[in-house]
Amino acid sequence: MKVLITGSRGFIGQNLLQFLKLKSGIDILEYNHKDKVEKLKKIIQNADFIFHLAGINRTYKKRNYLQSNYELTKKICNFATNSKKNIPILFSSSRQVLLNNAYGESKKKAERVLLSYKRKTGAQVYIYRLPNVFGKWCKPNYNSVVATFCYNISRNLPIKINDSSTKLNLVYIDDVIESFCKILDKKYTNKKFFKVYPIYKTTVGKLVEYIKNFKNIRKTLLVDKVGSGFFRALYSTYISFLPKKHFSYPLSNFSDDRGSFVEVLKTKNSGQFSFFTANKGCKRGGHFHHSKTEKFLVLQGKARFCFKHLVTNKKYKLIFSDKVPTIVESIPGWSHDITNIGNNKLIVMLWSNEIFDIKKPDTHENPV
Repeated sequence: MKVLITGSRGFIGQNLLQFLKLKSGIDILEYNHKDKVEKLKKIIQNADFIFHLAGINRTYKKRNYLQSNYELTKKICNFATNSKKNIPILFSSSRQVLLNNAYGESKKKAERVLLSYKRKTGAQVYIYRLPNVFGKWCKPNYNSVVATFCYNISRNLPIKINDSSTKLNLVYIDDVIESFCKILDKKYTNKKFFKVYPIYKTTVGKLVEYIKNFKNIRKTLLVDKVGSGFFRALYSTYISFLPKKHFSYPLSNFSDDRGSFVEVLKTKNSGQFSFFTANKGCKRGGHFHHSKTEKFLVLQGKARFCFKHLVTNKKYKLIFSDKVPTIVESIPGWSHDITNIGNNKLIVMLWSNEIFDIKKPDTHENPV
């Protein structure tokens, strides 16, 4: 199947291109603003489906809106009509067609051309009236407040807020592309206009707060709910705007004669992740917790885990190495320690179900 993407070097086009490259049986054709009209005419003759994403949404000359959004669409429809192939066309329009501005009017006129093409040829036309789309590769300081804030905040550049209470309706680029691909795979209903879901609702002020919190993770190590929904999408977007020099960041290393201890990541409701090392023959621990629990995993070396019940003084011993990945739990009410019994440095990953609080550590010395 030969699929044409107009505007394949734009924000949505680049993302669609990468998704389509993962699909088998797709031959991708591209058309961009620097290409000549003759190329467009030729490749439409070969196309089986058209994603018409080319256009502009910001310019100093109103005439450019009509030229890039309306007149280009008209040429595409004329070439597609002459091909006699009834080529389906998916068009990225805008919710601004409902507003009284030059950009929205140019998109509205493009929609009319497409619907006329549908009536004349019987070809399928899919019009997406998109709200603000955010995600990786969006152009900052152009027309996306999300991209602008992510770019500037990650670089310690100033941001401008006119009204922090301004409401935003946002859709994530991956959700947009997934919806587009369903159309391509013929998983659609026969209707005139299409929407992308979910639509995320927030305000400018909240958006700034969220992005600044993402930036502060490197200092506090405290990460919030970034595994699903809006925060997953926004966090991914923020990370995508990091400059290359910020692809990594250091952690604090607390060292003594026994080895080192490093906190890696903290969560608001599910504890924290750390790791520690123990030099050959060294012992760590020798304490108990009333309520705190931990999970230990030997990443390198060989360790002996010793336990002692606080009431019965009953002892228990376990030996594990990096050869067989195994979780060892610390048990409330049992004192525990860990000794490096191997020939090399011991490295152990540690998860605790709560963030360490120096004022209430729930860690009490009691040698095994």
